[in-house]
Amino acid sequence: MLKLDKIHQGDCLELLNKIDDNSIDLIFLDPPYNLQLNKELTRPNHSVVTGVSQDWDKFDNYTSYDEFTLSYLKNCKRILKDDGGLWIIGSYHNIFRIGKILQDLNFWILNDVIWVKSNPLPNFRITFGCSVNSGADVTKPPSFTTRFTCLRLSLTVDT
Repeated sequence: MLKLDKIHQGDCLELLNKIDDNSIDLIFLDPPYNLQLNKELTRPNHSVVTGVSQDWDKFDNYTSYDEFTLSYLKNCKRILKDDGGLWIIGSYHNIFRIGKILQDLNFWILNDVIWVKSNPLPNFRITFGCSVNSGADVTKPPSFTTRFTCLRLSLTVDT
């Protein structure tokens, strides 16, 4: 079992394996976006998006990204308490792939969550700006209980 109230840095698949079954109330995930770019990416304010060049955001193809996603989501389902919740965020680059995998694993998507960002990733070759990330408030059936209050209190305390 991992030590509580501590940030653990490492490979999420290895760390998730060290957590007991049915022991977690709430999981907040901000997984790799899988942008599949081979060059520098900048935001509207010209700051560089560093995740594009880092190994944790590189996958050979969509199949390898989906396999990685399936692996960590299976572990999340294993460690969540029966009435536990999972919040996951992403961009239009990955959230739809993740949503399909969540549903394939019989998670129940309770709410669509929108996170308005002040410095978002840029859109490519179009004039619309995308200043939001999409997310999902998810639970294991038959709970259908949102963990919004738990997440809101956690974010308030940690900010």
